[in-house]
Amino acid sequence: MLMHMLKAGNVFIAGIFLLFITGSALANEVEIIGVDLDKTADDKWSVNVTLQHTDTGWDHYADNWRVVDEKGKVLGDRVLHHPHVGEQPFTRGLSAVTIPADNHIVYIEAHDKVHGWSPVRLRVDMAKAVDGKLRIRP
Repeated sequence: MLMHMLKAGNVFIAGIFLLFITGSALANEVEIIGVDLDKTADDKWSVNVTLQHTDTGWDHYADNWRVVDEKGKVLGDRVLHHPHVGEQPFTRGLSAVTIPADNHIVYIEAHDKVHGWSPVRLRVDMAKAVDGKLRIRP
């Protein structure tokens, strides 16, 4: 169908079609709204992540978020044990996350029970921390 639209010269309609199918693929996936990091000791951070997801109950809800380094090593993992149907967006924290001083970039990743790990993750530049605090809002 897409190739037919392009051959017909209707690039605008093809673009709308691509936008529609891309948006549909990401529908109902967990979204990272923001993160707050507070340094508590050498290389130790308290991390609070705000998520938004259309939790529908026990079969489909945001059930995890994690902090990973650039190589994908998990530095901290927060399991969410129940749905948050009536509480959106919601924030949950994890303390004593070790982020070595030489890790300038980390990522926050989020997971839901149906879609798995979201392809959209939040990049955090730790060098932007001021007085041991960093707030990111995409």
